[in-house]
Amino acid sequence: MPKILIVGGGYAGFYTAWKLEKWLRKGEAEVTVVDPLPYMTYQPFLPEVAAGSIEPRHAVVSLRRHLKSTRVLAAKVTKIDHASKTATITPNAGEAWEESYDIIVVTAGAVSRTFPIPGVADNAIGLKTIEEATAIRDQILTNFDKAAVLPPGPERERLLTVVVVGGGFAGIEVFAELRSFASALLQKYPELSFEETHFHLIEAMGRIMPEVSLPTSHWVLKNLAERGAQVHLDTQLKSAVDGVIELSTGESFAAGTIIWTAGVMATPDVKNSDLPIEERGRLRVRADLRVEGDDGIVEGAWGCGDVAAVPDLTGGGVGGFCVPNAQHAVRQGKTLAKNLVATLRGEKVHDYFHKNLGAVAGLGLGIGVFQSGKIALKGLLAWFAHRGYHGLAMPSWERKLRVIWGWVNNFFLGRDIVSLEAREHPRVAFETFAARPRPAAPAAAPAPAAPAVEPAKKEPALVGAPASSPAPEATAAAAAPAAAAAAPAEGAEKPARAPRARAPRKTTPKSE
Repeated sequence: MPKILIVGGGYAGFYTAWKLEKWLRKGEAEVTVVDPLPYMTYQPFLPEVAAGSIEPRHAVVSLRRHLKSTRVLAAKVTKIDHASKTATITPNAGEAWEESYDIIVVTAGAVSRTFPIPGVADNAIGLKTIEEATAIRDQILTNFDKAAVLPPGPERERLLTVVVVGGGFAGIEVFAELRSFASALLQKYPELSFEETHFHLIEAMGRIMPEVSLPTSHWVLKNLAERGAQVHLDTQLKSAVDGVIELSTGESFAAGTIIWTAGVMATPDVKNSDLPIEERGRLRVRADLRVEGDDGIVEGAWGCGDVAAVPDLTGGGVGGFCVPNAQHAVRQGKTLAKNLVATLRGEKVHDYFHKNLGAVAGLGLGIGVFQSGKIALKGLLAWFAHRGYHGLAMPSWERKLRVIWGWVNNFFLGRDIVSLEAREHPRVAFETFAARPRPAAPAAAPAPAAPAVEPAKKEPALVGAPASSPAPEATAAAAAPAAAAAAPAEGAEKPARAPRARAPRKTTPKSE
């Protein structure tokens, strides 16, 4: 059987493998997916995860649970040598090895793209993974707990200040969701006031959300302003050292949470291959998703998703290519699987063509926007459209039910506001009270050797003294150290004293 190696288990990789399982005949090909994470993350739900509206595990899809016949490897592909059709697999545990393949599908996704702004790498957090969204949620809750026990002042307001960099869809959604989350939290924290919470969004361009019309973006700005959130347009972040935000406008303030959403880039690992890469670091592919080099099609190599420069045949892309979002990645994965099966069977392949039907965004509980052509919805109706679309777009009915059931629970019970930030150091409590072996006692130092003493000159014995008795002077000199050595230490048990010889007592006869 031909071996198909899929690099990456995100949107595009998961959907490619999922559809191959559906369309391949038994024994037609062997499929392997390589990804260091055991799940696919549904990224449109990350803002709601950060705001506590969706449980983190409900926003991910287990690869092993839903890929029944696909071989899943918890590892990274660190090198691709397509000339020899081998890939270097570096597992999460164990030694790396060379994996041979017949067909390779590169769907390695994208990572956050940052700029060398002082302090960003040390103090900011992205929004590309479920771990990041969960950490943002826990940090917001922990900062509220800390601020509630502090007196009013700069430190309290720093903890309650949130900064989001980037005014695209992801940035606006997480910004608005967190504003809604913080407003709801104030009901549980009577020590804090609304005026002490500060939300700032920084956007270098003159508008937000380029996917919607200008009037719709203006409505979003107005809505955010009414909710106490401030958007800085035509503004750049100059520094974030020690959490102190410095803007190009000269404004400066301290922030407790800094979130970076200002762009993505193709996974840099794709450069460790002999496959053709374009100037922005993306894989060069044709509209039918086959890899293309200077000499034409590269046989046995395919690519799609955020890591690939896929031509947008509708003419609506940026620079002639599809924008990196979930809507394209899901559909490209399905098209790639269909074309791959067609190639194995000698059938015709088809170009990827998808015209964007609209954009929908959630801006907090009960607030959303929807744009399709000239039709725009705002407020509650758009919020229902947002949840309805993404609830149905979540892969597998098992995941759909978990997400929708969570929404229903939150409607009646409210959002869970427990921070689990301590999970990052789960052994602290155990280590603090764990009993440890006592350190070994140090070995006693050896006693110094006594100095050699010359034998004393024999003196004539005194009259009445034993023949072996020393002279009186010697006796007195030796008596002092001997007495000192014999004296017990304070608190120690005294040695038994030798009985003294006593004169016989004169006995008196008892009276009868």
